[in-house]
Amino acid sequence: MPGLAARQRRAYLPPMLVAIRIFALLLLVSLGGLWAYAWVTRAPGEGLAEAFATRLSRLMGGEVPIPSAGGAQLAQGLTLGGAFSLVDETGRAVTERDFADRWMLVYFGFTYCPDVCPTELGTMAAALDALGPAGEQVVPVFITIDPERDTPPAMADYVARFHPRMRGLTGTPEQIAEVARRYRVYYARARRAEAGDYLMDHSSFIYLVGPDGKVRTLFRPDTAPDAMAATIASQVRDRRTGIMPGRGDAAATGHAPAPG
Repeated sequence: MPGLAARQRRAYLPPMLVAIRIFALLLLVSLGGLWAYAWVTRAPGEGLAEAFATRLSRLMGGEVPIPSAGGAQLAQGLTLGGAFSLVDETGRAVTERDFADRWMLVYFGFTYCPDVCPTELGTMAAALDALGPAGEQVVPVFITIDPERDTPPAMADYVARFHPRMRGLTGTPEQIAEVARRYRVYYARARRAEAGDYLMDHSSFIYLVGPDGKVRTLFRPDTAPDAMAATIASQVRDRRTGIMPGRGDAAATGHAPAPG
């Protein structure tokens, strides 16, 4: 009977078709889970679509790699940094234009940070000192991700402990969210203690920003000061000699460029 034969054929699907259907179902479930993860972990001010694309790119190996030493060149097409409007440690309004034509070494953290932030800021200071006179071309900048507590006076007291030229930038929660979005910095309140204090979870990269306001290199946590200084010196030298960023940075950082 034709009807019975058709039902029997549908009952016994080829193994390949079954495998394809299972794969499609798993893919949909995985993408749904990644979308939910992006929604939960996105940084303040980061759009959901952007957060999803960033995490998908990272999952597929398309984001900036975390090197074992030195710095990582940004992927082709990935741009970090840019315009911002904040307040410095003296209470004066500043924008990216106040740092035009100068290099910046930028770190995002908070003054109540118990260990990671002081360690990374100390590394920045040591790297600049290791550069000698060439270090004068680079401005160390600490941007808070806890503007409610990190007022200009608090920032002034804090940055002075690490380097005499270090700038401390704060602002409104909205201004901090915007600059964090441009640098793709993750941050969130972690927990509240009984006394009412809280800590902050945050990503912990040091950014080398070129005179054009765009990030040139990322430094992973625990990068040695001498490795950081060597990479900064190479970047500054390449710009003076006219070498375009990304053409020969692999030698400076100790590994080939990759795309987070």
